[in-house]
Amino acid sequence: MDLFTLLGALGVIAISIGIIKKNRKTQDIFYILGGTLLEIYSIYLGNIIFIILQLIFTLTAIFDLIKVNIKNK
Repeated sequence: MDLFTLLGALGVIAISIGIIKKNRKTQDIFYILGGTLLEIYSIYLGNIIFIILQLIFTLTAIFDLIKVNIKNK
């Protein structure tokens, strides 16, 4: 298994962990981590649809984390 495939697999694991977490902030952190790792993998693959999907997914998780942090202040 090459490095990029390993990063992709870790991304899937991180997103899966995020799904089962109850705390929204923790979910977002796992989504950002997993999305970033899958973004790297999709760039490696050169799949433009997957690159755009992961970019949107990760940016949405970042936006949600910011929103949650502002709300909790």
